[in-house]
Amino acid sequence: MKRTKIKDLLHGEGGEVLVKGWVKTRRDSKGGFSFLEINDGSCLANIQVVAEHTLPDYSSIENQLTTGSCVSVRGKLVASKGKGQSKEVQATEIRVYGSAPVDYPLQKKRHSFEFLREIAHLRPRTNTFGAVMRVRNRLAFSIHRFFQDQGFVYLNTPIVTTSDCEGAGEMFQVTTLDLSNPPRADGAVHGKIDFSQDFFGEKTFLTVSGQLEGEIYAMALAEIYTFGPTFRAENSNTSRHLAEFWMVEPEMAFYDLDDNMDLAEEFIKFLLSDVMEHCAEDMEFFNKRIDTTILETLKNIIDNRFERLTYTDAIHQLQKASKIFTYPVEWGFALQAEHERYLSEKVFKKPIIVFNYPEQIKSFYMKLNEGGETVRAMDVLLPNLGEIIGGSQREENYEVLLQRMRDKDIDPEEYWWYLDLRKFGSAPHSGFGLGFERLVQFVTGMENIRDVIPFPRTPKHAKF
Repeated sequence: MKRTKIKDLLHGEGGEVLVKGWVKTRRDSKGGFSFLEINDGSCLANIQVVAEHTLPDYSSIENQLTTGSCVSVRGKLVASKGKGQSKEVQATEIRVYGSAPVDYPLQKKRHSFEFLREIAHLRPRTNTFGAVMRVRNRLAFSIHRFFQDQGFVYLNTPIVTTSDCEGAGEMFQVTTLDLSNPPRADGAVHGKIDFSQDFFGEKTFLTVSGQLEGEIYAMALAEIYTFGPTFRAENSNTSRHLAEFWMVEPEMAFYDLDDNMDLAEEFIKFLLSDVMEHCAEDMEFFNKRIDTTILETLKNIIDNRFERLTYTDAIHQLQKASKIFTYPVEWGFALQAEHERYLSEKVFKKPIIVFNYPEQIKSFYMKLNEGGETVRAMDVLLPNLGEIIGGSQREENYEVLLQRMRDKDIDPEEYWWYLDLRKFGSAPHSGFGLGFERLVQFVTGMENIRDVIPFPRTPKHAKF
């Protein structure tokens, strides 16, 4: 008999069923039976199992039916007479796959998220992390659905690369050389390391972005998107940063900055609408236990057109604010999270898109506006979060891009292939990046980004 998921049981008809999952709690009655709360991860809710002590072999497994034990229950699905559940299973057979001792870490009490990070192998069994992963799963599915429905091609870009897309230099190096005695180019003890003897024959790193490679295929397939892991060796221990995280990066030929902003707004609204529809139970949980404003916030984003303003206008709004900011508000400085949140939460009270940023604070590949002071960059800012998407129209002019590389001390020879795209059939094109974990964090209301990825990688922490 095939097992039935609990999420289906709760909406199913009566009859014989087979349930498999983990015991959340057990309560014994003096009347000769026990109540087991079973969860199988398919939904937030448990199913109550009523186990009479007269069941065959019950006496031999009674001491194994502890919190955390994994069981199989065959029985009859019936209407429940107890409070808090509509249906329950009257057990006819119980089998214990794996018992859990009394020192099982997840007893029936509140555990801090800090503690649960130390037992990342068990935390998925809690209500919160089960809900987080179901929401994460749905958002990942929705991302593919959004782009596939619009005819985009899903592209896998390299994880090992020789290029630094962001130009910040905070990259993890990949090598097979003996670090205690690496080969030297001139044979001298302190000479330069000879990377020609490394596995790839040159210096390589973990990718910080799939954008540059994505542009290659956008110049042939017109509309592509990547969705994969990226890595930043940034020594930052905040609730918003990870060393390993997932990025969604569409690249589109024939899109200007306005097209790019339109797509980003449509994308965000689609994802939020979809998760509210298909993860309603989990979202109610987050609204009740994590952030009592999350459903209202998401609805506000879905229902309102995103406000659009230039970086210059954003600076003017901040300079006339009565609030005292920690970071300076000056034209030419990057907007900080406190600035972004003030604009979206206090000034406009809805999502905003800031565009046309100063050239000197943005990457070399962004298209210059007339006058050369600003580039066609854009950031989508959400209330309660700040930046969720960063993107731009890319520079398609060979000479302009070459000069920008030189101005920013980037060696053009290392990006010869990227420049080639501007030589051979170049086209206007745009794209953006969305940090997937930051999206999950925003949707669930979780305070720390380490709690929305299965196994967080942060400075000094790479367990599991």
